[in-house]
Amino acid sequence: MGRTIGIDYGTRRIGLAVADPRGRIASPAGTLQASGSAHIDTDLILRWAADNDASRIVLGLPVSMDGSDSDQTRLTRALADELRKRSPLPVELWDERLSSFQADLLLDSADVRPSRKKKLRDALAAQVVLQSYLDAHQQ
Repeated sequence: MGRTIGIDYGTRRIGLAVADPRGRIASPAGTLQASGSAHIDTDLILRWAADNDASRIVLGLPVSMDGSDSDQTRLTRALADELRKRSPLPVELWDERLSSFQADLLLDSADVRPSRKKKLRDALAAQVVLQSYLDAHQQ
């Protein structure tokens, strides 16, 4: 049985998170350099997912605060479609509103240097999204 992974998709970086084997705790797992192409980025994500024994992909969906779609929402939906076409893994979209804000709060409280914040922010945002998903699905 594999692990649930979390993805915070951006046009520059792809934040990554992974759940513990019991599916209760999410941890940041780094970033991938994004290409901005759903086809190319799907290759990167699926390779990383295979290396991390993924059994499910949770993809953060960046909807606006009013619930409307943005350009990034449409790109994320395109990535989800591509992942579903090319992988047998279940792909779930999960509301990621305020995940980057929460990641920034974590980084500020940890007194992380500004030069390190960008890379860490994306992985922490993926962790926030994945933890929210795991908490909502606890039995």
